[in-house]
Amino acid sequence: MPDLSKITCIEDLRVVAKRRVPRMFYDYADSGAWTESTYRANESDFQKIKLRQRVAVNMEGRSTRSTMIGQDVAMPVAIAPTGLTGMQHADGEILGARAAKAFGIPFTLSTMSICSLEDIAEHTGRHPFWFQLYVMKDRDFIERLIERARAANVSALQLTLDLQILGQRHKDIKNGLSTPPKPTIANMINLATKPHWCMGMLGTKRRTFGNIAGHAKGVKDLSSLSSWTAEQFDPALSWADVEWIKKRWGGKLILKGIMDVEDARLAASSGADALIVSNHGGRQLDGAPSSIAALPAIVDAVGSEIEVWMDGGIRSGQDVLKARALGARGTLIGRSFLYGLGAYGQAGVTRALQILHKELDITMAFCGRTDIENVDSSILLPGTF
Repeated sequence: MPDLSKITCIEDLRVVAKRRVPRMFYDYADSGAWTESTYRANESDFQKIKLRQRVAVNMEGRSTRSTMIGQDVAMPVAIAPTGLTGMQHADGEILGARAAKAFGIPFTLSTMSICSLEDIAEHTGRHPFWFQLYVMKDRDFIERLIERARAANVSALQLTLDLQILGQRHKDIKNGLSTPPKPTIANMINLATKPHWCMGMLGTKRRTFGNIAGHAKGVKDLSSLSSWTAEQFDPALSWADVEWIKKRWGGKLILKGIMDVEDARLAASSGADALIVSNHGGRQLDGAPSSIAALPAIVDAVGSEIEVWMDGGIRSGQDVLKARALGARGTLIGRSFLYGLGAYGQAGVTRALQILHKELDITMAFCGRTDIENVDSSILLPGTF
């Protein structure tokens, strides 16, 4: 177990992850579409929001405990679905799920994960987790995927609505992103500088898309898998498909990728249990507003009808508190989680969660609150949000 006592912020984990993770996979996680303006705004817009510091307030007995769609959580944070997580660190999704379980927050597995639904169930003692679903053209495959999720003890389905087509991410194109990496000279030179990552990959059998390979029709090898995923994302996705999935799933449903008040109203009327204000980490429509900028109007429009959460740009517990103050019932972390995973595996994820929790707890106290349930916009300086 590495001594992580001197890792004091998420940025520390990012620096280590950049050193340890192969370039194409680090860049996949830590980049956005086109000019990356929305990707950068997700983080920088949090910094514009200022907090009101209060003094001589009893800070004893603080609690960050809350609920997300009825599930008790140690803090209003869940791990977001991230593709290729098992390429940041060997067996990455399993390690992330274990860390989340121990800390008491939800873990969300991506459709495009390296470890499969069955892997997570097996290695977490069938502890409930969430599963993120992309709508594919092959509806038979989607129905089987939903049934596999149910069998794996998934407690909520998270349907992503903002990836009918793939946003252009220049770094992925230039790096020739593939899973596993192609044996090019440039890749081999880069991998030679990542011995810890290479040793981990040599020790696992999980190196491709575990939820798809061996389960989808016509997917027999890596080349056919690549072709299949490129062809299968469905540009015809509509609200009728949301209803179709809701009926087949029958359980808790979360809609991810809402950035517009009109879409938020449609999400609220769909019967879903929660929506996530999200621009996909700035990886889809470059030029869209940041998630935190879009949050207040959506909360005002539908916050009384459906749980509103947000993701995008969260790099500290202060960011979690600001989102909560602006009406988000919950938040999700993607990159903050991946930095910890890429840096130190499961221990790194745990350290990331510890950092976020401590920052959330201390900042809440300085703002004169001892219970996350009593946080609202009055802790923010007027004119900064």
